[in-house]
Amino acid sequence: MPKRQHHQPHASSDGVTNLAACPLCAASYDPHRARVLGAHGEERLLHVACGGCGNAMLTLVVVTPSGISSVGLITDLSFEDAQRFREASPVSADHVLAAHALPTDIISRLL
Repeated sequence: MPKRQHHQPHASSDGVTNLAACPLCAASYDPHRARVLGAHGEERLLHVACGGCGNAMLTLVVVTPSGISSVGLITDLSFEDAQRFREASPVSADHVLAAHALPTDIISRLL
């Protein structure tokens, strides 16, 4: 995984954060590297890869009568990985409990 550099996103004087650049390496995003993972009405889930550091943003963009709103999550998932996880079955409470119990089961068998 590429070395992470901690850069602060550029903030305007009114406190609005500009996410046109990667928050990890400050490289400008290439709009041609944005790919749609899903759409519902006026909502779009985008995967935007950074050409600078190789990380990406998963960004939910919503268009409303008031304007455009977005929220993003930094990830190292490729578009294909993000698509696979998006299409996978949801994780249930039983899955979480089984994963929690797994280390205990393995340790008890070894002792």
